[in-house]
Amino acid sequence: MTDLASRFHDAPLDTALVATLSAGGLTPARVDDADRAQVDAWLGAVARGFLDGEPNDQRREAFFDHTAYRRKIGVYDTDAPQPLEPVATFASWGAALAVPGGDLPACAISAVTVSPTHRRRGILRTLMAGELRTAAEAGFPVAALTVSESTIYGRFGFGPAAAVADWRLNVRRARWTGPAAPGRVDFVTREQGRALAEALHERVRPASPGELDMPRGHWDRFFGTRPDAEKPELLRVVQYASPSGEVDGIALYTVTENEDDFTESSLGLQVLLAATDAAYAGLWRFFLSMDLIGTIRAPGLAVDEPLWWMIADQRAATITVRDHHYVRILDVPAALAARRYDVADTVAIEVVDPLEIAGGPFVLTTDVDGAGFVEVADEPPLGLPSLRLGIAELSALLLGGVSAVTLARAGRIETDDPERIARIFQTVSAPRLSFWY
Repeated sequence: MTDLASRFHDAPLDTALVATLSAGGLTPARVDDADRAQVDAWLGAVARGFLDGEPNDQRREAFFDHTAYRRKIGVYDTDAPQPLEPVATFASWGAALAVPGGDLPACAISAVTVSPTHRRRGILRTLMAGELRTAAEAGFPVAALTVSESTIYGRFGFGPAAAVADWRLNVRRARWTGPAAPGRVDFVTREQGRALAEALHERVRPASPGELDMPRGHWDRFFGTRPDAEKPELLRVVQYASPSGEVDGIALYTVTENEDDFTESSLGLQVLLAATDAAYAGLWRFFLSMDLIGTIRAPGLAVDEPLWWMIADQRAATITVRDHHYVRILDVPAALAARRYDVADTVAIEVVDPLEIAGGPFVLTTDVDGAGFVEVADEPPLGLPSLRLGIAELSALLLGGVSAVTLARAGRIETDDPERIARIFQTVSAPRLSFWY
């Protein structure tokens, strides 16, 4: 762990969090990463919260082995029939979030559950507010999460910062019109693909705002290289190598046969990592040229995917766009200064934060080299273009996934010059996150 991640992982629980839940007859506590029984009970509560089955011993062991880096919180009801199983869970850890032109330390959040038996007691609000305060005090400029329900987290200051596109592609209608890549595509084992994935992802991630570094254990889960993997024998892996022999891309997929018509089988793309345009073209052309495949399903793509311009019939693609990666700024000066900008300008920003963590008046100045500088102001300065908005809206703007013009027209921000504000925060490509965590 980095020093920041370790400091956050080991930090005591927020005093207000403890006091509020204790007053309601509940006991919040850090889960001991070295206590298998505690971790097993906590995982069982998480599985129940996400409507999953009870974890078997193999899954419990794998989780215990891979997640000691996560800060796990449990809320316990000592009067319940099973007092050692928490009625609410929360996990977080230190991560790296790609922003336009840079990287930003982030508090990644997952496994947020409250038992149906303990709803409407303010447990989620107390947990989230307390852990966000702890993350901010530790030094994280932002928090981030992926969500199962999109209506929950806006009240805590999270904004939808990176959307995702799920593709369903009719292969015969699509017809490849993209370039012919000069390298070669070859099958490799799942173990070989797993060995390549981490370094490739880190080659790709810095140029993909919204991408998070992969949580520990995820690669082994994706490639079926850990003991609790389900049906790993169905996974297939290919790599793309440049003419010089450098592996610049890999893809992980499954195939489901159509027993009524084998020529209409379906391919499910699990992972596609391409560090070069040639690798991207080579891998996609490979999939669109496969025999017996009628449909390709590819979740987790960008909303401005180049593939759209590499097929003859764009109507062959059915694309569903939805909210995916949510970001919550915890330190306005640090967050805004971490990214790059394409125009030089100065703007007065007034931020409203419902949790009173990161609000206030600021002045953002961007220079011709793309750097941003933020000053804390006593009050919004006069004579500058002004922007007044909530922390959720500023968080949505951070990665460039939405235009300030759009937010102004939607009534989500107040500004006297939305087009000028939009030019400050605009980016050359849409942000994305290619997985769930």
